[in-house]
Amino acid sequence: MRTTQSLSITLPHEMAQMVKAKVASGEYATESEVIRDGLRVLAARDAAVEKWLRDEVVPTYDAVMADPGSTLSASEAWAKIAAHIDRK
Repeated sequence: MRTTQSLSITLPHEMAQMVKAKVASGEYATESEVIRDGLRVLAARDAAVEKWLRDEVVPTYDAVMADPGSTLSASEAWAKIAAHIDRK
């Protein structure tokens, strides 16, 4: 059973040239390898965003919802930022 599937894709000229340049430089053996590596990077980025959302954003949101009084107004936040910058 095959573990790969052939696809036909269309890329803008600049991207197609980028793929060809990666192969021509010897960095990759085939255009398919360039595309596979790009998809692996995309998957890793998506996983990192999901982890950040799950591990940092959701707990912060939950904490704010549990105690809305613990937040700052926009003007208070800007004042703290300005004070921090002034100290530098």
